Amino acid sequence: MRRFLAPPAFLAGVLLVLSAAPAADPAPATAAAKGKRVEIPYRLTDTKHVMVRVKINGKGPFNLILDTGAPAVFVTKAVAKKAGVPVTEKGLSEFDKFEIEGGLVVPGAKGRVEDLFQLDGMNGMGLAGVELHGVVGYNVLAKYRIEYDFTADRLGFEEIPGFEPPGFVRINGGKGSGQLEMMGPLMKTLAALMGMKPNFDVAPRGFVGVEFDDKDGVVVTKVLAGSPAEKGGVKTGDKLVEVRNVEIETSRSLARALAKAGVGQRLRVTVKRGGEDVELTIDLGRGL
Repeated sequence: MRRFLAPPAFLAGVLLVLSAAPAADPAPATAAAKGKRVEIPYRLTDTKHVMVRVKINGKGPFNLILDTGAPAVFVTKAVAKKAGVPVTEKGLSEFDKFEIEGGLVVPGAKGRVEDLFQLDGMNGMGLAGVELHGVVGYNVLAKYRIEYDFTADRLGFEEIPGFEPPGFVRINGGKGSGQLEMMGPLMKTLAALMGMKPNFDVAPRGFVGVEFDDKDGVVVTKVLAGSPAEKGGVKTGDKLVEVRNVEIETSRSLARALAKAGVGQRLRVTVKRGGEDVELTIDLGRGL
């Protein structure tokens, strides 16, 4: 499987930038340090932004896109109210807990409570195909080595031990942002005049609960306890043969078979076990 590194799409117009700190070369020991690696499920929106699901202070999940062009985590005022995040006029608010689906808990995460006009406009016109609740910005993303693989359905997040991203300051004290912030309401008004209505009635991708290796076919290496896969009878060592009438030969064919499989959907799965084909039924569950 080909893997490559690439930056996520930028959201134009965010009026915050990183402080002008010198780019000092990291010490060799820090550069070589290895941290915990977590596999994060993601979804590409209709606008091709990388979206992950996040729980904040135990509430959610909320849909946030990854954006290195944003200096920090941003969440909407509605999300902040639901999650009990304090709103500050200046600076960042602290989260009691910031958890990205897949098991990544970001220690000491902070964010800005603000209705970004970019997301306001995108949601008003339904451009992303899903309602967006904020962005995961540089202050969190910079703490990890992130591996993007758009042929798979997960991103690799590896902690960088001992690295703390620099802070940020406003350009010209934030003056001149008012005109840009009018773009969100303007886009929503135009959408209403054009008869465009957002449609966020999408089914979340179903949760199976297995880990697999695809070096020689797709072979199950781990079945999560209590998962739909375990309840459906999947066992470690099973080789996937067919899912939803799609022949499974690689992880790509498996991703294609499960692309539109939503929560609550029943899957017909054929596995090779002990030289024999075994028919199984799996009722997909919900993730985070």
